[in-house]
Amino acid sequence: MPIRIPANLPAATVLAREGVMVMAEDDADRQDIRPLRVALLNLMPDKIRTEAQIARLVGASPLQVELHLLRMASHSPKTASPEHMLSFYRPWDEVRSEKFDGLIVTGAPIELMDFEQVTYWPELSALFDWADDHVHSLFSICWGAQAALYHYHGVPKHTLDAKAFGVFRHRNLAPSSPYLRGFSDDFSIPVSRWTEVRRADLPEDRGIEVLMEGADTGLCMLVEAAKRRLYMFNHVEYDSTSLAEEYHRDVAKGSQIAVPKNYFPADDPTRSPENRWRSHAHLLFGNWLNELYQSTPFDIAEIGG
Repeated sequence: MPIRIPANLPAATVLAREGVMVMAEDDADRQDIRPLRVALLNLMPDKIRTEAQIARLVGASPLQVELHLLRMASHSPKTASPEHMLSFYRPWDEVRSEKFDGLIVTGAPIELMDFEQVTYWPELSALFDWADDHVHSLFSICWGAQAALYHYHGVPKHTLDAKAFGVFRHRNLAPSSPYLRGFSDDFSIPVSRWTEVRRADLPEDRGIEVLMEGADTGLCMLVEAAKRRLYMFNHVEYDSTSLAEEYHRDVAKGSQIAVPKNYFPADDPTRSPENRWRSHAHLLFGNWLNELYQSTPFDIAEIGG
């Protein structure tokens, strides 16, 4: 089945060019099925790119999915045009009466700030509380995952001595988990962060399980099965060139940044990187959507009941 997004959203053109099926809203309305309603709280600076990254993975599912774009009402992004935000995003406080099968919360370039210093932290905290009764499953990514884990369980983040930056190998610690169905024992995932969550800080009595971990970069993904929450600390959704563009941007600004590890062939930043994580990104999102489909109520009003 195709993904249902506004026809004039820039991601629609990108996905159509890649062969991902995109359904017009009028055509979707004529189908006698209930699509999965997935909300995306996009906190990344490059809104359009992140929309395409997430829509690409969600749209690869055989299920029909409606993707709803949300923003924080208390924050005006500096890197996205007001016209784009007004055309495609709804403030979270306008959807408080609605329910969703899934909610994806992205990372944000503010990880060195204390959570309480973030201008929209009170609103984000309220959104996490709202999600308990209005969202069937939460999938949080990078800073979003750290923020969710801190909000729900008080788990702190720790600043690293050097940025974890590159493509790192991780181990599958839970092969029987439905979220890791089809995963290899060993796989690579992009990492780009200055902070980390540590295993020693995880509460032992909350049903939190470590699904993925890397020898060089620590915790990668956790699941809180009873609450249907996934915490992914790295960027499995990234494009092939995401780390390269981040590196070249920082170099152009004069920032001190190391070449991302295990990414450019022969560590040569003039060469095109190879994507070694795409298949596992599709597997992860496909497994998450399948779990949504298998467990969410047919009557969406029953979510949170």
